[in-house]
Amino acid sequence: MLVKRSYLMIILLLVLGMALVACGGDAPAAEEPAAEEPAAEEPMAEEPAAEADGDCASEEVLCVGLVTDVGEIDDKSFNQSAWEGAKRAEAELGAKVDFIETKDAKDYAANIALFAENDYDVIVTVGFAMGEATAIAAGEYPDIDFIGVDQFQAWMFDDDTANDFTNLAGLIFPEDKSGFMAGALAGMLSETGTIAAVLGTDLVPPVVAFKEGYEAGAAYVNPDINFISTYHPGGMDVAFVDPEWGASTAKQAIDQGADVVFGAGGKTGNGALIEVASNEGVFCIGVDTDQWETVPEAHPCLVSSAMKLITPGVFDLIKASQDGAFPAGNFLGEVGLAPFHDLDSQVSDEIKAKLEEIDAGLRDGSIETGYNPGG
Repeated sequence: MLVKRSYLMIILLLVLGMALVACGGDAPAAEEPAAEEPAAEEPMAEEPAAEADGDCASEEVLCVGLVTDVGEIDDKSFNQSAWEGAKRAEAELGAKVDFIETKDAKDYAANIALFAENDYDVIVTVGFAMGEATAIAAGEYPDIDFIGVDQFQAWMFDDDTANDFTNLAGLIFPEDKSGFMAGALAGMLSETGTIAAVLGTDLVPPVVAFKEGYEAGAAYVNPDINFISTYHPGGMDVAFVDPEWGASTAKQAIDQGADVVFGAGGKTGNGALIEVASNEGVFCIGVDTDQWETVPEAHPCLVSSAMKLITPGVFDLIKASQDGAFPAGNFLGEVGLAPFHDLDSQVSDEIKAKLEEIDAGLRDGSIETGYNPGG
């Protein structure tokens, strides 16, 4: 009887095994549901890479985390320039560096916290819109130094809060001066008497400063110049990542007679530059960094760029943090025009001399841009 039962049991197991193979397929297919979990694609679900090494808590290791606004790290402009500052710290200071791209503004605080909770020493946040979240985080994590790119620190001038943040520095720039130089160049290069600017949102003060400076510089060299300056109509979530709008807006300006176009608005501005490059006889001017190095598609038209020297500014502040000499408050970065590269021969010696004169005047205060942030 026992043998018979054992025999029946064996038959039953064999039948069940065959049924499972027939219905379930091979083993890898059973693992597929795990690959469908959306969290694997979300930046918020990823721990900073340096945390995996387990050494950011060590005083011997300098860990630097960078959080973008809703723009992308490879925007070939603003965010990329800041990231290159962090990468320079990696190369020259031996720092461990990582970044998080913010997909939605509601994630600012959470993204900053990912680095803070993993013992990073310096956190760089990029963009005016991240200012409030950065200041809150600086208060919550007093042992971490925070660098806010394009984040003016108004608390410095409030007697009630002065010196509250010894670990927060705003890296700011006189964009109006850089824009003024770009506008003067545009005004002197223009043959039609009409120049254009394709811009990100006017919700961001540095963008407004670029635009106001650009127009003032052009008017300084040609009081009769005509402007076609256009801000992106969307909000912060789209204004800097819309190259199609940038291209179509640049095309409209060219159709209206503009022969120099200033693109100032991340990927939106890049779209304008690339569009201009397809139009013979029209110059374009980039922004934030020397875009000759980052937007090669614009080479046919790119005469210069209105630079904010973000990369050295970020690096200098990281180095100051490492040295124990972090400067709380506002840290003023440098600005200037990028080289003329292949279009150098199209910029006359007279124009170059005038630009040098204007640059000297802006530096010593004898020339003013007229830009008033509070006005």
